[in-house]
Amino acid sequence: MDSSQIAKLRGETGAGVMDCKRALDQAHGDYQQAQKLLSENAATIAKKKAQRATKHGLIDSYVHTGKIGVLVEVLCESDFVAKNDDFKKMVHQLALQIASMNPKDVDELLAQDYIADPSMKVSDFLNSLIGKIQENIKINRFVRMELGE
Repeated sequence: MDSSQIAKLRGETGAGVMDCKRALDQAHGDYQQAQKLLSENAATIAKKKAQRATKHGLIDSYVHTGKIGVLVEVLCESDFVAKNDDFKKMVHQLALQIASMNPKDVDELLAQDYIADPSMKVSDFLNSLIGKIQENIKINRFVRMELGE
């Protein structure tokens, strides 16, 4: 294991340097196993954070070629996180996901393959950010409109 592996893992997962080092140590240098360990850790953190109140957040919009429009509301625990660039990017990615995949509700959205990385579900994408920023994040609601519906 070397620092380039840690940096690569950190860049791909957003996990902390020490978390990446620990995962690589536990996986005995197996990069893919370390990714899996970090993903499982993020899911565990998300479960622990799920009961915490979410009173801040962000509403984002996306309009595709003037024919499909999406508004999505994502909540978090603090205003500080709501202003975080990673959080803003995640909310916008969710708007793109909704425009593209047309889920009927939040549960269906979370179960979908994530369009930017089909190897993970939207719930995995969300959990990875929860693990990184250590706050509860909740997709509260969304609306998708298509011209002529």
